[in-house]
Amino acid sequence: MADSRSDDELITSEDPQHPANLICELCRKFYTLGWVTGTGGGTSIRKDDHIFLAPSGVQKEMMQPRNIFVMSYATRSYLRKPPALKPSQCTPLFLAAFSRGAGCCIHTHSQWAVLVTLLVEREHGKDACFEINNIEQIKAIPKGKGKEGNLGYYDTLRIPIIENTAQEEDLTASLEAAMIRHPDSYAVLVRRHGIYVWGDNVHKAKTQAESLDYLFELAINMKKLGLSWKA
Repeated sequence: MADSRSDDELITSEDPQHPANLICELCRKFYTLGWVTGTGGGTSIRKDDHIFLAPSGVQKEMMQPRNIFVMSYATRSYLRKPPALKPSQCTPLFLAAFSRGAGCCIHTHSQWAVLVTLLVEREHGKDACFEINNIEQIKAIPKGKGKEGNLGYYDTLRIPIIENTAQEEDLTASLEAAMIRHPDSYAVLVRRHGIYVWGDNVHKAKTQAESLDYLFELAINMKKLGLSWKA
């Protein structure tokens, strides 16, 4: 491990776009949305060979750059470990997204995401995906890795759902399996838990996370009115 001076250099910058600053800003934003209440959820950014990770157990709205872990993507070893803090249990799931080319991965405990997983299970069974079409906001979601452009109004958005586990890291195998089964998806829902969303960069991941949460909330309200999610 590098000395403490160079450790701090990894997360010290006046540039608001530096990953350590961005993670703190995003976590504060997501806290105001109710996505990361009570230290839940997390965010990670990959920049070149460095992976920047929010820690476990820190209130997201109070997070500071000095709390950020830094890992080498090539060796999977920590270059910076803040004293008295633990790495996020989401780390192996973030790595699964990065191994598929993501530049940012966001994990939230959104109530809308949790509720939609329960509705899908009740209406269509445990193996079903969340599916919706003919909604304008779908156009914010990419068609899939290596495919040009985003989904269209008439396209059907599909988000796979996996079952929750007692420990976060135990989700890794089922998350990776869902990624293989649904290679065009940029998100995986976790029943009774939340969602993982990733994108090529921070802007895309944030846009997709916000758009999906909008669609989940809309879907819940449509169900209350007896409206179908698919035309």
